[in-house]
Amino acid sequence: MSTGRAPNFGASASGHRPASARVLMVQGCTSDAGKSTLVAALCRWARRRGLRIAPFKPQNMALNSAVTVDGGEIGRAQAVQAQAAGLAPHTDFNPVLLKPNTDTGAQVIIHGHPIGNMDARGYHDYKRIAFDAVLASHERLVASYDTVIVEGAGSPAEINLRDRDIANMGYAEAVDCPVILVADIDRGGVFAHLVGTLALLSASERARVAGFVINRFRGDIALLQPGLDWLERETGKPVLGVLPYLHGLHLEAEDAVAHEGVATAGHRLRVVVPVLPRISNHTDFDALRAHPQVDAVFVPPGEPLPPCELVILPGSKSTRSDLACLRAHGWDDAIARHLRYGGRVLGICGGLQMLGRAVHDPLGIEGAAGSSDGLGWLDLETTLAPTKQLRNVTGRLAMSGIDAPVRGYEIHCGVSEGAALGRPFAQLDDGRPDGACSADGRVLGTYLHGPFDDPDALQALLHWAGFENATRLDMRALREDSLERLADTVDAHLDTGALLRLFTPEAACAA
Repeated sequence: MSTGRAPNFGASASGHRPASARVLMVQGCTSDAGKSTLVAALCRWARRRGLRIAPFKPQNMALNSAVTVDGGEIGRAQAVQAQAAGLAPHTDFNPVLLKPNTDTGAQVIIHGHPIGNMDARGYHDYKRIAFDAVLASHERLVASYDTVIVEGAGSPAEINLRDRDIANMGYAEAVDCPVILVADIDRGGVFAHLVGTLALLSASERARVAGFVINRFRGDIALLQPGLDWLERETGKPVLGVLPYLHGLHLEAEDAVAHEGVATAGHRLRVVVPVLPRISNHTDFDALRAHPQVDAVFVPPGEPLPPCELVILPGSKSTRSDLACLRAHGWDDAIARHLRYGGRVLGICGGLQMLGRAVHDPLGIEGAAGSSDGLGWLDLETTLAPTKQLRNVTGRLAMSGIDAPVRGYEIHCGVSEGAALGRPFAQLDDGRPDGACSADGRVLGTYLHGPFDDPDALQALLHWAGFENATRLDMRALREDSLERLADTVDAHLDTGALLRLFTPEAACAA
């Protein structure tokens, strides 16, 4: 494996990057190649070395989002990367966020706030304006930090997306930064992915690829070495390292629902989550996936809901559309049977709205204007409004017989009204009640995302669902442990000398 000197890219002629800052971009040969995880790993690794480091993703398409310290909304992957860097999430870390609400359209969020819905062609025309927002955030970050580690989106070799690209090489060319190209060997065809991606880049784009990282390797590295040697000879690019497949990481996924849970014979409680087409913030269930005594089951469309103690209706970017899908698959009848036999139901955000009597969208916020009948298990109605509510909140659970702290975040356009709100899910520290509870106490709804992340709230909610004396689990501590493991893996498996030359201008000049 090469340990040769990494290329030294100078400051951009356009002046986007001052000499005191360093920008390094991680791009992937495919979606889910490991870009988000590698950026988080590099952020924690660099922080250990005393660097003031910030994550950055110019454009993100995801339905998992976080509320920032400056009152906006960014992708959850960037919130995790901020945690890795020891920072509070900020809208500059992800200036353009696209939240799909149909197969061909999305809500466009600029610097943390929605500006409207656009179809693919409309957004393509808007990209020039969106790029101004990207470069504005870039300027602020390079002025404030030693190093900015940037995550690309998808693949830079998607020919149909090259025009007006702001997410991959279009950004890298504009700010003149080096690029690390990562590929997932677990998918197969890793050498074809890397060489093929290079072949589809322009000459200037190929020149700025500083090296390769191969991700999720299982096996004997000696058997892979001939391929690594060939790759370096064929491309003239160094392999900066081979990262092993790491089991048991507890990091929030960018978008795809992670079906992998903790395999154990000690399950005491089964929780079922119907996977709706526009499910959002499914990271709400990470603590349930990680809990050794909880069997968290994610049921895709077309499959029946299995027997369980608790059904959770998740958040949704298109509540009325997902409600129609839930009915089309017969899940409403299955949940009704579940309740008749003594089961419990929890709705989060869009799931709360579905549990009410009706959902009204008079302005077409999430699609065609109109109203839909809800499931009717909570005495409330919801109207979607143009102003999105974005808050990080703390409080205490307020259900009968339960007293535990809870923290989370609100991301919703819905305003709910009705008698069920007189029996709140939680009383918030800002003086507001949140959510609702049915008269018999078996149906709950909340606007709070992340209700299971506080270990006391998790234990209290599992007790409500029928499981006493559950093991205490702290999700934030698990994420911290995962970030430390990632930084250890960088130290053990990547060429840290080459990384330092890419990270710091001083090291690059001295090398």
